[in-house]
Order: sequence, then C-alpha cells, then structure tokens
Amino acid sequence: MWFKNIFIYRLPADFKITADTLQTKLALKPLMPCSGLDKQSCGWVSCRGDDRLVHSANKQILFALGIEQKLLPASIINRFTKERAADIEAQQGFKPGRKAMKDLKQAVTDELLPRAFSVQRTIYAWLDLASGRLIVEAASSAKADEFLAFLGKTVDNFPAALLQTELSPVAAMTDWVAAENVPAGFTIDRELELRASDENKATVRYANHVLEGAEILGHISGGKRVTRLGMTWNDRISFVLNEHLQIKRIDFLEIIKEQSHKVANDDDEMFELDFTLMTGELSKMINSLTDALGGEDAK
Repeated sequence: MWFKNIFIYRLPADFKITADTLQTKLALKPLMPCSGLDKQSCGWVSCRGDDRLVHSANKQILFALGIEQKLLPASIINRFTKERAADIEAQQGFKPGRKAMKDLKQAVTDELLPRAFSVQRTIYAWLDLASGRLIVEAASSAKADEFLAFLGKTVDNFPAALLQTELSPVAAMTDWVAAENVPAGFTIDRELELRASDENKATVRYANHVLEGAEILGHISGGKRVTRLGMTWNDRISFVLNEHLQIKRIDFLEIIKEQSHKVANDDDEMFELDFTLMTGELSKMINSLTDALGGEDAK
C-alpha cells in the first residue's frame, strides 16, 4: 500500500466530496470480469479486501481502480491468421487479399478472445481533501491518464489538473546541482540525468555516483540541463524527481515503517497506521517540494 511512483493533481479550492459520496458513486461502476469479446474491463475495487471501495481517515481517502485484461499476444493472432490464410490459399489457389486478411485476422481474434487468460492490475489513488490534491500511484502517464479518464466517467467531470509550479523542475534541479545548494530539508542522492536541449538530445546518466566535481559542472556549462535527480527529504523519504514533476521510486526509510510495526496488533491496525503514516509524510514532503519549486503556479 506504500506508494512508489506518483502523479500529483491539484483540485479547485471549492471542490468538495465526502467519503460516503465517493463510495456511492464508485459502487455504480464496480469491476466486472471480461466477457465474450471484451479485451479489457475497468471498475472500482476494494483497496483493502473488504466490501468498502474507499478507506478514509483524517480527510484522506484511499480508493482503487481495477483493470482486467485478456492476454492475447499479437504473435498468437498472427500465427493462427497465417495458418488460416494458408488453408484458404490451398483451397482457392491464390492468397487472400489485403481486405480478406484484415477480416480473417479479426475473425481469429474474435474466436480466441473468449478462451484467453485474464490478468488483473490495480491503480491506487489518494484523495487529500486537507490539501486539495489527488495523488495517483502510477509508473507512467498512460496509466495515470487511464485512471483519470475512468474517474471522470464515475464522478462527472472530476476537476483534477496536474500540479504546476512557478519554477520548472528542470530549471530548479539544474540550479541545485550547479550551485551545490539544495533547499532546506533536502539532500541530493547519487542519481542524475542531464540532457541537451538541442535536437540531438544528448543524454548523460549517473547512477550510484557522487554528484560533484568539474565533470558534471562541465556538462551544465555546455548546455545540458538536469532532467532527473535523486533526492532525500528530511532523512525520511528518498525519491527521484523528473522533468515533468513526477516523483518516482519513492522509498519510505525504515524509521517510518517501524513506527507502525511496533504498535500494530493485527493486519487491520497495520493498514490503518501505514495509511496514516504514508499520507502524513508524503503530504508534508509534497508541500516542501512545492515550496522549493517556488510555490504553485497561480495561472
């Protein structure tokens, strides 16, 4: 349940929703198994294995989107299509044309889909009503967009927009590395990516490397800008910040997780404590990072 990769969305100041209201709306679109010729099915699922679709504590709401997909690789479809085409060629004496092949491929897909295995994945999100933010746990923008698209169908025109800051992450990270002067509460770790802004997009990456010295400064003075930077906040959370203000590879340091392990008596209490600790720490870290980037863009 500890988030690893997040996209941060800002909600309007007048946005209001309760956990009960969200539960009611999500319940109208539960995840249903793929049936027939469906390649994919989306719907809301429990985020903690019970009947509730939301978990709420201290103006923080956790909920989850389930996606079930049929496993039908293109290589399998192509193989069966070629076999059918060979049979047709043998019967009629010539190869099927382009349109016939397209129709044949669709017919093979329709035949195989009902027999295909299904896999399910889950995208979690945390609605921070205290700070007016939606945090989506996703490793790619495509998955975050998939979540928001279905949320918009569930809660009419859900008003979320990607967080924008006064300073661009690229400008701020480049300045922090070049000046060796990071904002209070943050330290720079041993991961860095620099990219040239010209059409060649020449890129240099450092991993497990001390980020100081003439070599890195030379890349910056030569026109490259920092597009990815490993950082730690208050010795409590380490993460990688990228050029799009995505926060990746979040690692809650052991001092945080140990707090719940020491006092929880069962799995339910562990879930409650983990959620409270995660949202509390991440919310403060996002606030500090936003301030370090000049605050939110008022536009």
